[in-house]
Amino acid sequence: MTTSIDPGEDRLHLPPSSGEAFRDAVTFSFGDPAARLYGFARLSHGSDGAGGRAVLYAGDKPVAASAAREPAAAGETWDALTAAGVRARVERPLELWTVSFAGDGGAFDLRFEACSAPAVLDADSPVGTAGGLQGYEQLCHVTGSVTHGGRTHQVRCLGQRGQGWGTRDWRRVELARTVSAWLGDDRALTLAAVRSAKSKSHLDEALSAFVFVGGEPMEVADPRLSTTYDGELRPRRAGVELWMDDEDEYGHRVAGEVLCGTSLDLGEQRLDSAFFQWRMEGRSGVGRYDVLRRVAPAGGRKRSR
Repeated sequence: MTTSIDPGEDRLHLPPSSGEAFRDAVTFSFGDPAARLYGFARLSHGSDGAGGRAVLYAGDKPVAASAAREPAAAGETWDALTAAGVRARVERPLELWTVSFAGDGGAFDLRFEACSAPAVLDADSPVGTAGGLQGYEQLCHVTGSVTHGGRTHQVRCLGQRGQGWGTRDWRRVELARTVSAWLGDDRALTLAAVRSAKSKSHLDEALSAFVFVGGEPMEVADPRLSTTYDGELRPRRAGVELWMDDEDEYGHRVAGEVLCGTSLDLGEQRLDSAFFQWRMEGRSGVGRYDVLRRVAPAGGRKRSR
């Protein structure tokens, strides 16, 4: 396991000459339960162009959502990209970033300041191998403005910024799940799960999880994720068990239920994105639960929704 990452990796990774399916992506997520405002924005880039997607929620309703593809970057930095109304900039590597989104129905302009060290996912870890990606995640303090319904709101809350790059082969991957829970400045959770196309159930998924304690990520030896879905296969409730090491007598438990969510049609994949209310050992907070699943079998036609 890699315990640190060089600040030089906090940049736009351009695809190698032979990397037609290579992509780099940055994702920003925030949740202000007091203002009941939640959202995320993502930018990605590869040899086939740039991509963006974002959703803004007010209360339990999505008020703005966008997903689009654009031509490849004209430069070699993230601020050379704009897609789906999303722009991002690295102000100080691994320390400070800005992100904005402008869509029909809402917008945000936010500053993400890291309040944790990066939780690093190696390319040769089980999840990295199954998903074809490597990267890192950081807990952040988020400040800035959110606009919807003709009003501008100031937010001050927790969130997460992550980056992942590599080559994901959707012929080999059935779905990928990501979970985050922000339970205070000194406690948070991030989890990634990848299910291969050959898996028979979620029990065969590769999982990786980290708990942030006092700003330091601690890898979980044995994470377990269980989920209740609705009839549209959207996550509604979830439970996470965290066995920190082989000698852990009692696992830590996190329970959550959906606050708001929506689905985005991304062509051969469908993203079911939700924000959850999470509880863990007397603490409560919010965070995301995303399921990105293949909806077109390899060599087959896209399934109807």
